[in-house]
Amino acid sequence: MIFYFSGTGNSAWVAQQLAHLTGDQVYDIATLAEIPDMQAARQIGFVFPIYAWGAPEPMVAFAKKLVKTQAFTFGVCTCGAEAGLAMKYFSRIYPLNSSYSLVMPNNYILGSDTDDAETIRIKISTAREEVQRISHEILQQKSVYRVQEGPFAGFKSNLANFGFNKFARNTKPFYATSACNGCGLCVQNCPASTIALVDKMPAWGERCYQCMRCIHECPQQAIQYGKATKGRHRYTIRQYLTEDES
Repeated sequence: MIFYFSGTGNSAWVAQQLAHLTGDQVYDIATLAEIPDMQAARQIGFVFPIYAWGAPEPMVAFAKKLVKTQAFTFGVCTCGAEAGLAMKYFSRIYPLNSSYSLVMPNNYILGSDTDDAETIRIKISTAREEVQRISHEILQQKSVYRVQEGPFAGFKSNLANFGFNKFARNTKPFYATSACNGCGLCVQNCPASTIALVDKMPAWGERCYQCMRCIHECPQQAIQYGKATKGRHRYTIRQYLTEDES
């Protein structure tokens, strides 16, 4: 079984492709009503994005609830470039036999614009090949650590990640422009359940994972985060997938 958390679809796609290639079952932890029986699982996997060189809060909290079994375990993180020590730290919570990082298109538009369309296609194409390789290693239950930690990994996964979780997950800069039509998709999509419609306009509570789903999924591109996202493109992986992958 493969558990995943995803914001704009990168990690969801990776988890679904791995499940298809290994004949496994995939579960979105954001919508999972109860934890399935894990005792008979041949392998247990975790797929999630990297947020400031760390694993997302919901995946960490979920992994802490799980029982340990004799199954082969693996983790795959999706990132813009580097994962820091995120996979080693996650393995302290739920021990992993194999760990991987996978470069995917940038979606953190609070920091920079999205990749251009050609770069996005190249990254996804490269990721397809790597997912094939990972799936073969999982089926063979190989012990692998193929993670691009990057320089100053300890500093990034400790101090920088702490700063991100402490200060950067502020919801106050979120707002919707007059382009909003009150469709409520952001309310339905928010994994933190922090968005509500007030007078047909979205309003944010205090809890936020910074998954960027509300911004990228908005059909009207009406959601902004202060001045950081103005004029920047939106990204979801679906528009770059083949029909079979979608």
